[in-house]
Amino acid sequence: MKLQVVLVLCVVFALSLQAPSAEECWCELWNEEKAFPHDKLGMVERNASDCNSNISPDKTLELESLLLGLERRIAQVHRDVSVLEREDDGELYGVLSLYVVENEVVEIRQLLDKLNHTVEGDQHLSADTTQQLADLRAQMGEMETFDTMEVVKARLANQLLKKDLDVCRNSLNATVPPNPPPQGTCPHGRLVNVTGPQVFTAGEYPGSYSYGAWGRDPEPQPGKQNWYWLVMMTSSNRYAHYVRLYSSLSSLIVGKSIPGNILIHSSNPTTNTIQGPNNVLYRGALYYNCYNQHDVCRFNLTAKTVSSFKLPEGTRYNSKGNFCNLDECYPYTDLDLATDESGIWVTYTTTQDFGNLVLSKVEEGEPPRLGQTWHTAIYKQAVTNTFMACGVLYATRFVSKYVEEIFYALDTSTGKERFNVGILMKKMAPNIQALNYSPVDQMLHAYCNSNLVSYKVWFE
Repeated sequence: MKLQVVLVLCVVFALSLQAPSAEECWCELWNEEKAFPHDKLGMVERNASDCNSNISPDKTLELESLLLGLERRIAQVHRDVSVLEREDDGELYGVLSLYVVENEVVEIRQLLDKLNHTVEGDQHLSADTTQQLADLRAQMGEMETFDTMEVVKARLANQLLKKDLDVCRNSLNATVPPNPPPQGTCPHGRLVNVTGPQVFTAGEYPGSYSYGAWGRDPEPQPGKQNWYWLVMMTSSNRYAHYVRLYSSLSSLIVGKSIPGNILIHSSNPTTNTIQGPNNVLYRGALYYNCYNQHDVCRFNLTAKTVSSFKLPEGTRYNSKGNFCNLDECYPYTDLDLATDESGIWVTYTTTQDFGNLVLSKVEEGEPPRLGQTWHTAIYKQAVTNTFMACGVLYATRFVSKYVEEIFYALDTSTGKERFNVGILMKKMAPNIQALNYSPVDQMLHAYCNSNLVSYKVWFE
């Protein structure tokens, strides 16, 4: 029985193979779009990876190390030559000392050759990288034309939307910021060095507005943790009537301000507008010297309201107690506002202190008020700028058009003064009109002849 079934199935299969095939249907497909250049995309990715590997922080570190080594070698040669001039006996001692100096000069020459080679290599690398970035931008622009369905565009829009949602969620769940540590308390240790500059840009208005200040809010509002602020003296290098905000450091560098100018008043200058460049932003409010008064003003950027408090009678203002260098004074720098880990401070001078620097803590409130005060032994016009860090007041002085020195410190927790701090800062312009310390990232933000410069602050 089983054998018969198998035979029947074989016959059916054979007949089906012999049956004529159904009518066939052919379909041709033409793709009028250009083929996506996968090879070019791979090349772009490789070039971008090469750029990332070629441009690294190690390049800057190598250059700074060579400059530091050269600086120390030159100082050592200067000391050895001084000893030789002072103690040369014309015989064996002088010959040995001269031999030591000669060896050091040879090493300096070798350092200079290495430094020149490094600088030339960095210049070529910078030029090549600039051209590669331009090529990459053009190639990516070409490949964007293949995104006819706008998939990439939609993905970018989704990423921006997700970022906005995260900001909104964080602002809703924001916690009350903790109380700042008491003055004199520093989690970082003692300030030991300042390096850089790490940022140097002409900003949005190259060459304009020689006086001003910039920085970050140490206690920013939710969603504004990466924001930067800028105040420029837009009238006679003395007065200003608005604050300019930037959503990131890159926005500040390229000059894209959002939300733009926040006006204190439509006129400039007038009552309660800004006088002088030494201003700071703290918890969404700008602190500054009120126009034509020895008062400190507080402008709330959200509520657009101004409150103020007076400094002691006899406080010098209207450009009578300025910061100065050997050749000139910086006009309308009578008051210098500062921030650090513990809050807001103000330095000034009074007739009672015979021109010496006075430091006061600013206590928040509506209106704010003057807190504890320290009287120093440093003459204000011998100082070019001041800043606060961890409850310590630091003062700078002009050394040359290339170098500024942090030479003085007052520890508010002990009341002790130091006149031998001896930290040198490299300048990108002869004068520093404003100097602000940012406890957010331990950076010094300087306003130098309309340029925006920042330095890294190093603690123990």
